[in-house]
Amino acid sequence: MATFDTGTTGFMLLATSLVMLMTPGLAFFYGGLAGRRNILGIMIQSFVSMGITTIMWFICGYSLCFSGDAMGGVIGNLDKAFMHGVDLNTPFPGNHQLPEFVFIAYQMMFAIITPALITGAFINRVTFKAYLVFLVLWQVLVYYPFAHMVWGGGLLAQWGVKDFAGGIVVHATAGFAALASVMYVGKRRDTQSPPNSIPLIAIGTGLLWFGWYGFNAGSELNVDSVTGLAFLNTDVAASFAAITWLIIEWSLVKKPKFVGLLTGAVAGLATITPAAGFVSLTSAVIIGIASGAVCYLAVHLKNKMGWDDALDVWGVHGIGGCLGTILLGVFAAKVINPAGADGLLAGGTTFFIHQAVAVIGACLYAYIFTYVMLAVINMITKVKVGDTNEDKGLDEAIHGENAYDAGAI
Repeated sequence: MATFDTGTTGFMLLATSLVMLMTPGLAFFYGGLAGRRNILGIMIQSFVSMGITTIMWFICGYSLCFSGDAMGGVIGNLDKAFMHGVDLNTPFPGNHQLPEFVFIAYQMMFAIITPALITGAFINRVTFKAYLVFLVLWQVLVYYPFAHMVWGGGLLAQWGVKDFAGGIVVHATAGFAALASVMYVGKRRDTQSPPNSIPLIAIGTGLLWFGWYGFNAGSELNVDSVTGLAFLNTDVAASFAAITWLIIEWSLVKKPKFVGLLTGAVAGLATITPAAGFVSLTSAVIIGIASGAVCYLAVHLKNKMGWDDALDVWGVHGIGGCLGTILLGVFAAKVINPAGADGLLAGGTTFFIHQAVAVIGACLYAYIFTYVMLAVINMITKVKVGDTNEDKGLDEAIHGENAYDAGAI
């Protein structure tokens, strides 16, 4: 029987649990932002990913992300399909103090939440059948390749691209897939539907913020000083982004908006994600401020352009992931983390260029592929709900349930 480090293993199990909690947190966050006729319809899309993605991860997902190399480093192979060759004594190749089973579980939680992020863009417009097909295909053809290319030793990793916890792999790809979804399914018939529960949004934000410590600090895959730095950078960036967003919105609309504060926090969390373990605390402050301002402007641009990204997935996650990846190319320093790189300010011009090219390429691929994929899915099963069901609300029309009794709020 192999002997693993109990402290590292225990911490990574905790981090895994925190990342798992983010998906219900996302469901609450989106559920609160939804109109009252579409609360359950958006929440089930997050929760169903927990089931389907886990099944896919066991069958082939983990292997395609983290086993071998195929297609020139674009995706892994099937050597570890159905967890073949992994047992109680198998160490994680990146840290022999950690069982591979724990790494499998940790990375599975990332795979679960990434496609769920996209759902906020097409709330009240997509049939549940089409979403289930989308959930499977998008992971196989978008998430798995980028997880392998960046984290599995594939093409982008070989090129020197860094992504500490998912700026490219999670947020940029999901955000631009969301924008493509908006363009494909079009606007809602009722674009004025207000959030049904701001307290529910706050609960979701709290769970996301809490879980994000596992998301970012856990991505060190060890327990050391970088783990602590990633943890602190996560909180600092989220806090500065939240207050930046609050100040900007307050100055423009003359009222301090609670939803704005919460949205700004999530934007800061998304933006620091790729850089959390590679930059200094001062850099995290700058990244947080930049996130609050740039993501706010992105949402303003979206509104001006008339894109019906109902829950601001593109402006918060897409632009946040891009911004964080590019700013990592500016602020990264090997003096902070020898496993990282030197960014533009430390003379790493090539690294900066690689970061920018990689994230732009990821966004273009995710956008184009998602749009085409939705068109193909529409040939199999109708993607967009009919006008009658949209007016009725998907909770009742598709799921036959309601979030609240008629007499409740």
